[in-house]
Amino acid sequence: MLGKDRVIERDLGEQPIKQIILEYNLKPHDIVAASTEQITHLMIKRASKGRRLTKPVRIKVLNALNKATSKSFGLSDLFNY
Repeated sequence: MLGKDRVIERDLGEQPIKQIILEYNLKPHDIVAASTEQITHLMIKRASKGRRLTKPVRIKVLNALNKATSKSFGLSDLFNY
């Protein structure tokens, strides 16, 4: 929450990353295992469900997903915020 009159929405609904994970038949563990950075299963779960993540976390998730799928997705392919 920012100030009295400005609220940041934290739950943004299902994100495109969820469909990508399903399309490639991946589990959160597959993405975590592919990562060379420190990420957790909870980060992947939150990303899929639409919980607002910080940009550094979104980048870590993006890098791990790209490695797990051997594709080159961008942040806008995974998140709609």
